[in-house]
Amino acid sequence: MNSMAESDIFVHASASVHPKSRIDSGAWIGPYSVIGEKVTIGKKTKIDSHVTFSGIVEVGEECHFSPFSSIGTEPQDIGYKDEETVVRIGDRNFFREFITVHRGTVKGGGKTIIGNDNYFMAYSHVAHDCQVGNETIFINGVTLGGHVVVEDCATLSAFTGVHQFCRIGKHAYIGGFSVITHDVVPFSKVAGSRPVLFFGPNGIGLRRRGFTSERIQAIKEMFKLLFHSDLNTTQAIEQIQTRFPQNPDQAELVRFIQNSKRGIIKKSAEQWQIDLES
Repeated sequence: MNSMAESDIFVHASASVHPKSRIDSGAWIGPYSVIGEKVTIGKKTKIDSHVTFSGIVEVGEECHFSPFSSIGTEPQDIGYKDEETVVRIGDRNFFREFITVHRGTVKGGGKTIIGNDNYFMAYSHVAHDCQVGNETIFINGVTLGGHVVVEDCATLSAFTGVHQFCRIGKHAYIGGFSVITHDVVPFSKVAGSRPVLFFGPNGIGLRRRGFTSERIQAIKEMFKLLFHSDLNTTQAIEQIQTRFPQNPDQAELVRFIQNSKRGIIKKSAEQWQIDLES
């Protein structure tokens, strides 16, 4: 790490940067931002005006923090007793205005972790002990409760709320204003507010990520067994494993379901319509 005196580090005169913080080369710190004692800022990371970093925060390279973001403040947990817990953020993440990311709790493992290449739109909130993977998109106002896991390439639409301890699988898409109280399986598309409904595979998102038509068709057939058959979840998994034995997407789907503690969102939009008409 380079010292703050390095000529290729810009710190605005009105910024408050603790002398023991660690700021790497190429970093840019704007007006009235606050960098605490135990904060590490990676190479070429840009911090706009009025951004606050407190507690133990480790930020990677080439991130961008927009005005009025707050990173590493105390978790909103009444059991928190000022323990030294952490926020760890990877590379090339973009945080828009008024983002909040809280550090972890001892009982939750002590770490709030964000991977690489994520985009957080304005007013998003990442609570204590959450784990966010890579290449996710959080559209305006997304709120994660504590201990939430969001896996790679998931998209959470505007004003989605995710209950604590829920998991969002890889390549999942959640429609706007949804209330997530159970796990969302990989590759799927869900939306709604009590109940949240399953709307099939996230076809557009998967195609954008380079999934072939054949690969998406296989996922559709797995979902048919899981969501549109008379099989229970255990029976559906057995059938999926039998019919798609060497398929990596099958392995991802089964792994996710078998590790679920809150259960998965399983009621489909079609079944909901049938229930309403009956």
